[in-house]
Amino acid sequence: MTDDPLYIAVDLGAGSGRVFLADLSAERFSFEELRRFSYPPRYVDGHLRWDFPKIVDEIRNGLSACGNRAKNLGRRICSIGVDSWGVDYGLTDSTGTLIANPVCYRDERTQGVMERVFTKVSREEIFQRTGIQFLQINTLFQLYAQSEREGGIPDRASRMLMIADLVNLFLTGTAVSEYTNATTTQMLNATNRNWDHELMERLGLPTRLCCEVVPAGSDLGLVTRSLRRELSLEDVRVTATATHDTASAVAGTAIEDDWAFISSGTWSLVGIEGESPLINSQTAGFNFTNEGGAFGSFRFLKNVMGLWILESCRNEWAQNGSTVDYESLLNEVASIKTSAAIIFPDDPRLFNPRSMIKAISTQLSEDECTVDFSCQNAATVAKTVLDSLALRYASVIRTIESLTGRKIRGIHIVGGGSRNDYLNQATATATGLPVKAGPVEATVTGNVLVQAIAAGRFESLAGARNYVGEHSQIKEYQPIPSHGWEETAKRYQEMESRYQ
Repeated sequence: MTDDPLYIAVDLGAGSGRVFLADLSAERFSFEELRRFSYPPRYVDGHLRWDFPKIVDEIRNGLSACGNRAKNLGRRICSIGVDSWGVDYGLTDSTGTLIANPVCYRDERTQGVMERVFTKVSREEIFQRTGIQFLQINTLFQLYAQSEREGGIPDRASRMLMIADLVNLFLTGTAVSEYTNATTTQMLNATNRNWDHELMERLGLPTRLCCEVVPAGSDLGLVTRSLRRELSLEDVRVTATATHDTASAVAGTAIEDDWAFISSGTWSLVGIEGESPLINSQTAGFNFTNEGGAFGSFRFLKNVMGLWILESCRNEWAQNGSTVDYESLLNEVASIKTSAAIIFPDDPRLFNPRSMIKAISTQLSEDECTVDFSCQNAATVAKTVLDSLALRYASVIRTIESLTGRKIRGIHIVGGGSRNDYLNQATATATGLPVKAGPVEATVTGNVLVQAIAAGRFESLAGARNYVGEHSQIKEYQPIPSHGWEETAKRYQEMESRYQ
C-alpha cells in the first residue's frame, strides 16, 4: 500500500459541479468522481442568480464522500483545491456572511454598461491597465451595474469574492482573491498584478471590497474545526489552486512549444501560453485578453462562444419533446458529405437568446440562407454549428500568429469538447494544423497538479505536466484537405468580415 496522499478537486462549472478524489502516486494517476450536481441559475429578486447555499451543500456532500472513501482505502488526504468559472462574484459582510446570492453573468443587468463606463475611463486606458478583453459579462461591468442600481453596493459589503474564493472562505474562514480568477474581473493591473485602485476609484467603485491577491499554490490553512469533525477531514489543508477553470485546464496540459490550446466546452478559449502579457493597440483592436496563469504565466487568448450554441439547440428540441442523443448525433454529422450552412459563432445575438434556434435562423436569413431546424434535421444543424466553430478557431489562430509573430505548429484541445471527434477533425482541417485532444479532465488535472506542487510532490509545473503526459491517453488528428472545405472556408471568411 502506498503512503502517497490523495487530493480533492472541487470543479465548479457555470451550472454544474463535481467533486473528485485524485491519486497522483508513482504507480497510478487516477480520478474518482464522488459527487456530481447541478445548480442552474434562476430568477430571484429581479436577477438571474446562482443558488450558492445549494452549491455549498453539494460540496459538503462531496467532501464527506471523499473523506469516507479515503478512510476505507486507508489513505490520507493532503489538501483540497477549488476551481470555478470566472467573472461572477459575491459580496460578504465583515463577518464573512454572503449578503445575497451571486448574479449570473448571463443576467441582463450589464446591457449598455460598457458605454457608460467608457464616458469615465476610456476603453483604450482600461485595456492598457488590465490587458483584459472587453466582454459585457466582465466583473468590472457587473459591479458597475450594481453600483448604478437603486440600493447599489450595500454599505455593509466588506469583501468581493469570486465563486471559488467564496467556497474557500466557507472551507477555511480565510478571505483572499486568488490571482488567476482575479484577472478575469478586468480590475487587476497587468503590470503590478494587483488591484487597480485608481481605476476603481475613478469609476466610483469601493476599493474596500478588494481582498489580498494570492498566487496559485498558496496555502489557505486547515479546513475549519467544525468541518473537520463533520466531514472526516482531519489535518486536511486547503490550497488556493489556479481557481479559474481555464487556468487549471492549461496548467494540466502538456502544451508543446509553439502550440496553441483550445479549452473546449460551453465556451471555447483559444490561445497560447506565455511569460508576459501582450498589450498594444492591435491586441486591443482584436479584443484579445491576457489572463493570469499559474506560476507566473499568462494566457493570451480569445473567447469563442463554444458548444453552448449546440447544447442550447438540443435543449430546445428536448423542451419540445424530442431528445437528441449526443453520440448518435455526432455519428450522423460525420456521415454528411455535403457542405453545410455556416454562421458566425460570436454574434452577440447568440449569447443568451430566448430561442437559440430562432437566433441562428435570423443570422442565416441575413445571408439569404435557410435551414430546417426541426429535430428531424438535427444532424444538419449540428454540422452547421460545428463547422462554423472550427472555422472560427482557424480565424483566431491566424490572428494570434499575426499579433505575436509566432508560427503556430499545432493545437492541443482539452476539456469536455475534446471528446467531440468530429469537431476535433474539423479543427485540424480548417486550420491545416495537427490536433491533439485530451485530457478530457484537464481542469481537474491542473487543479490537483497545483496542489501537488504546493505540497512538494513535484518540483515544478514542467515536471508535473510530464507526469500527466506519461499517464494520459491523447488522440491525434491530421488535416484532411478537400475542395468542399476550401469553398466553405472562403464563404466563412467573407461572412466573418461583415462582423468585424
